[in-house]
Formats: sequence, structure tokens, C-alpha cells
Amino acid sequence: MVIAVVAVVAVGCSGGERPVDISSSRAISFRSSDGIELEGRLFGDGTSAVVLSHMRPADQTSWFAFASRLSDAGYLVLTYDFRGYCPGGQGGCSAGERDVPAMWQDVLGAIDFVRDRGATRVSVVGASMGGTASLIAASRADVDVRAVISLSAPTSIEGLVVDPAVLSNVTAAKLFIAGLGDASAARDAQTLHAQSPPPKRVEIVPVDDHGTDLLTGPRGEEVRRLIELYLELYAGP
Repeated sequence: MVIAVVAVVAVGCSGGERPVDISSSRAISFRSSDGIELEGRLFGDGTSAVVLSHMRPADQTSWFAFASRLSDAGYLVLTYDFRGYCPGGQGGCSAGERDVPAMWQDVLGAIDFVRDRGATRVSVVGASMGGTASLIAASRADVDVRAVISLSAPTSIEGLVVDPAVLSNVTAAKLFIAGLGDASAARDAQTLHAQSPPPKRVEIVPVDDHGTDLLTGPRGEEVRRLIELYLELYAGP
């Protein structure tokens, strides 16, 4: 009898914890644009890449199930821990302090990393704080991304601020998603949408979930498909 050993991690969801097989992913490390050593995982292969940035109370493991799903669809997918996040084990351990205003530089490092791995089309997806950081990173003049998708991104969080001047520079396609019952996130999603140049779309989902919890809540499949279809439209493999 042959016993196969696979790497699994428990991922929290609305129905409790469930194991996610990450045996086909690879642990990696890279540097933020200001030199902080960050740890993450790569899922899949290809020239169309998706960078997934986590929300404040979570870490990269909150993306593992969706990252695996996107890699099955043909994307190269990068999850990682923001600076100062160190869940350990399969979750990795990034260096530095939790400097929220500087976290957009972690997104820049992630974009550079997947480009160095051969990606010619890059999209960024962020939950809550990660969505705000992704929008700021995408606004940089020297950054070329195809799509920016945010889940419950606030316009401002602990010094990380997205204002109309920032949004005017985000020329990539933008999708803003939030839960209707997550009142401040829903308002901010509509504000970000209103202040952004096209192409853009906003989706307010009738749930209370926030950030990556939108992927696993009662309308999780709907949210996952929204993201997948938007990525396919603007940066599909």
C-alpha cells in the first residue's frame, strides 16, 4: 500500500474550517519595492498572473482555496503575507513591522515578482486593506496591470488612503465588490466606483460578509464567478 502525503492547510469559512490541498504550490520569497523580505506561495503557471493581497485580520492562507481555483483555470497566482505578518508554517512569515501606510509597496514587489517569472498580463485582487493597497500600487505611473479587483476596500485605513487623485491614475479595469450589510464597505465601494475613470464596475452583494469572507459566505460562488469573469474579460490566460 502506498500512502500519498499532501500539504494541506485549514482555511476558515462560513461553514467552519476545511482543508485545502496546496501540495502543488511553491513557497517563495521576494522583496517589497522598499526592500522588505516577504514570503508567499505560487500556484500554477502561465503568462497571465493574479496577485492576491489579504485583509488586516487575516494572512495569505485566506486566499489559498481561491488561488488554487484560479490556477486550475490557467493563471499564475501569487499569495503572500504583508510585512509584519507571520502566521508560520504553510502560511509563511514576512519580515518587517506592520506598517499599513507602506503596504502598497508590498503589492509593487509582488507585481515585479510575477513579471520576473514571465507574466505578461498582471491583475491585482485585494481584500479590505489589501484592496486599498492594490489600488494605490496600480496608480503608479510605472505599473502596468490589466485589472484591479477589491473586496470591501476602504477609502482610508490607518494612513493608507485612496483619494480621487490616486484613482484618476488607475487606468486598469476596476471591479469594486462589497456586502450590502457591511455598510461602510458598501459606501466606500460606491465612492471608489464614482471617483474612478472607466472601465469600472461596482457590485453590492446582499450579504454581511467582509473581505475574503465574501468568497466563502452564502453568496460565495456568485462572488467568485464575478471575479473570474472580470479577470477573463480583461486578462484571461
